[in-house]
Amino acid sequence: MKVMQSKLHNFILLVTILFPLSVFSAGPKTELMEQKWPFNGIFGRFDNTALQRGFKVYREVCAACHGIRHVSYRDLKDIGFSSDEIKSIAGEYEITDGPNDEGEMFQREALPSDKFVGPYENDNVARVANNGAYPPDLSLIVKARAGGADYLYSLLNGYKEFPEDYEASDGMYYNTFYPGNQIAMPSPIEDDIVEYDDGTEATHTQIAKDVTAFLAWTAEPELEERKSLGVKTIFFLILITIMLLGVKRKIWKDLD
Repeated sequence: MKVMQSKLHNFILLVTILFPLSVFSAGPKTELMEQKWPFNGIFGRFDNTALQRGFKVYREVCAACHGIRHVSYRDLKDIGFSSDEIKSIAGEYEITDGPNDEGEMFQREALPSDKFVGPYENDNVARVANNGAYPPDLSLIVKARAGGADYLYSLLNGYKEFPEDYEASDGMYYNTFYPGNQIAMPSPIEDDIVEYDDGTEATHTQIAKDVTAFLAWTAEPELEERKSLGVKTIFFLILITIMLLGVKRKIWKDLD
C-alpha cells in the first residue's frame, strides 16, 4: 500500500512539473511581464555576461533550496567559465561516491564531470526544511512552466502584501502571478542581495532578469547549436530549391 502511495505521489509531482500550472488554476489569467530576451527568435543567442551574473545569483541565493541536477559543472564552460574556474567551483562541494575496494561509500570533492550537487540529501529532508513544501529542481523550470522565461521573471517580481480581507494560509506569501496567488516560497531576491563582479547594479529587476536567463540556459543549453543548425538547414533548402528550379527550366524549356 505504501509503495502504491509513493508511486501516486511521484506521478502527481511529475504531472505538476511537466504540465503548466495554469492548466490547474482557476480564475482570470494574469498577463505576464513580457521581456525582450536575447535568446528568443530564430537568430536568438545567449548573453554569456548575463548568464554568468545569473549563475552568481543562483549560486549565492537559489542554491540554498533548489538544485539543477541536469547540469554538470563542466557545462559552465559554454557560458564563459575557464577550466580552472570550473574546477574551483566544483571543488567547493562533496558528493557520495563508491563503493570502494572495501565495499563502502565515501565522500570526495566534486569533479567538473559531476552533476551539480543539490542542497538536500533526499526529498523528505527538503520538505522538512521547507515546512512541507518541496522546492523543485530548477534545471528545466523555464520549459516546465507556461510562459517560460516571462513567467519566471514575472513570478520573481510578483510578490506583494496580501490584500485586505484576503484569507491567507499560514506560512504562505502573496504573489500576483502564482496560480491561486499563494506561494510557500518567500521572495528570494531583493536589491543588492548579490554583488556583481562586472559592476552591474544589482537591482531587484536586474537580478530577476539575470537568474531567469541563466535558468533558460540550463533548460536548453543546446539552444544556440540547434538554432545555428536550423538556419543552415533553411539556407540549404532554399539553395537546393533554386537549383532544382533551374534544372527544371533547362529540362523543360523546349516544351514551353
